[in-house]
Amino acid sequence: MLSAAIIATSAICANGQSTVYMTRDITPEALVKIYQAVGRNAEGNVAVKISTGEAGGHNYLKPELIKDLVKKVDGTIVECNTAYAGRRNTTEEHLKVVHEHGFDRIAKVDIMDAEGDIKLPVRDSTHIKYNLVGSHLTDYDFLINLAHFKGHAMAGMGGVLKNQSIGVASSAGKAYIHSAGVTADVDEAWSHIDNQDGFLESMASAAQSVADHFGDKILYINVMNNLSVDCDCDSHPADPEMKDIGILASTDPVALDQACLELVYSVHPTHGNDNRPLIERIESRHGNHTIDHAEKIGLGSKKYTLKSID
Repeated sequence: MLSAAIIATSAICANGQSTVYMTRDITPEALVKIYQAVGRNAEGNVAVKISTGEAGGHNYLKPELIKDLVKKVDGTIVECNTAYAGRRNTTEEHLKVVHEHGFDRIAKVDIMDAEGDIKLPVRDSTHIKYNLVGSHLTDYDFLINLAHFKGHAMAGMGGVLKNQSIGVASSAGKAYIHSAGVTADVDEAWSHIDNQDGFLESMASAAQSVADHFGDKILYINVMNNLSVDCDCDSHPADPEMKDIGILASTDPVALDQACLELVYSVHPTHGNDNRPLIERIESRHGNHTIDHAEKIGLGSKKYTLKSID
């Protein structure tokens, strides 16, 4: 028998058609407005999962953009340490970057794996047999998955599915997902990254485990600005070649990432608004496969209705 949490997440797409809300306005006010449009109120101890951005990077979601939403829900900004060498692979250094980027000036910030990790069960055990997440995840009653939609050097693209898998995973959990279940050792994992589709499928499985954990106490937002081919984890990301598109939100992460992907493809490339580099990055890494597998395992539906709130 399915748990109540799994039933809740599965019911998101009970009619096969999810609603994705959209605004072309990328402002603090618009971010609050689209959160309200979704109609799922954040209650209790609220975690707002973002990427704090690697030191040197500049495309991450800025505190000035997200602060009104974080304050409205009385949220705590949450993150986990990285599995690669850099400024965010230890809690001490990560918190320094958090301060440099200004996030601790708008809200409390919690590095969720500062005290280790815990195992979450996965429904799809094709590759990973569990999901290793920051141990502080269980401190929260509600999760707002606030992602920056953009490209990614390994995953092809990053939206809410990546933000909820790699983003919520501990350092060891990131290694486990990247190696498609071969190892959780952060030093060994990078020798086992030859199974690209396995990695992408592991992300979908990990994202589903977090969705199951929160049930209907979760919602998803993608901000489509600074659309670089590189992730916010890159300290020297390529400059965006596309114009900003807007903010999208849903209770269905699959529909949301699919809608964002289709918006990227729908752009007619012109000088100053060229979607071809991002599309090449996505396709060369088979990035859409994460969305496809997430739908296959029942996390959501690629069928959606796009509803403007402008």
